[in-house]
Amino acid sequence: MLDVIYEDNHLLVVNKPAGLATQGALPGHPSLVDRARRDVKDRYHKPGNVYIGVVSRLDALVSGVVVLARTSKAAARLNEQFREGAVDKIYWALVSPRPVVPKGTWRDWLRENDAAHRVEIAPDHRGAKEGVLEFAVRGEFERGAWLEIVLETGRKHQIRAQCAHHGCPILGDVKYGSRVPFPNGIALHARILRITHPTRGDRLEFKAPLPATWKALDGPFRDPP
Repeated sequence: MLDVIYEDNHLLVVNKPAGLATQGALPGHPSLVDRARRDVKDRYHKPGNVYIGVVSRLDALVSGVVVLARTSKAAARLNEQFREGAVDKIYWALVSPRPVVPKGTWRDWLRENDAAHRVEIAPDHRGAKEGVLEFAVRGEFERGAWLEIVLETGRKHQIRAQCAHHGCPILGDVKYGSRVPFPNGIALHARILRITHPTRGDRLEFKAPLPATWKALDGPFRDPP
């Protein structure tokens, strides 16, 4: 069952649960795209193949807003927005320990280590790419801090790698050094995504409610605005 945030003839925006791959899942484990195709096919009684284009992606362990396109034209126009940085991406994360400062900008050079299946901070590596984000502490709890993160670049594992590098790994993110468990994924949630509608041209904001795993914890994020 899809948790649909918004839908029209061009877009399908969903709240992806942690533990579900956006696409390319292993055989026998349907991805979000597989579920979306089946959902649209069943609800609209569509014969044959159903087009679902991937516009935004989240790691399997991450929850939150994912934008899918229902037409190839919409997919092309939305992908162009992402390439040009014309979208706003806001994430929430629970980290432990707390950052040294309550807010700031992190600029780091990242490289993909394919052998280790992770991203590393490597400022002197020839193939490294700059990753930039802004963060602010929205609240604190016993184990650490609740961060709001505005992503300026969209590198693979960027938030996970930068949080770890700056001494505050995301809860549950064992790959990046967290020693604090978190159920069914990691404590990283794509909270808000803003795009321009691919045909109408108006600006849209999509907000994904927090998963139950967050609300089960005792902290200021349990009932956010």
